[in-house]
Amino acid sequence: MPQGKVKKIVQEKGFGFIQSTSGQDVFFHHSSVGDGAFDDLREGQQVEYTVDEGQSGGGKGPRAASVRPVD
Repeated sequence: MPQGKVKKIVQEKGFGFIQSTSGQDVFFHHSSVGDGAFDDLREGQQVEYTVDEGQSGGGKGPRAASVRPVD
């Protein structure tokens, strides 16, 4: 499972970006964060996720799914 750090969170709009270990930014939506833990995520926090290329649409880049904090 890929890992990265939460780069930016836009709480009021319900999305954010993860900076992968390769340096690529990966979009995530609050619905992709397990157990409703979106509000508990913090910028700089280490997370793991899966990549779902199919949902981003329009060639906007990868989209994270199944995002969860790494203990």
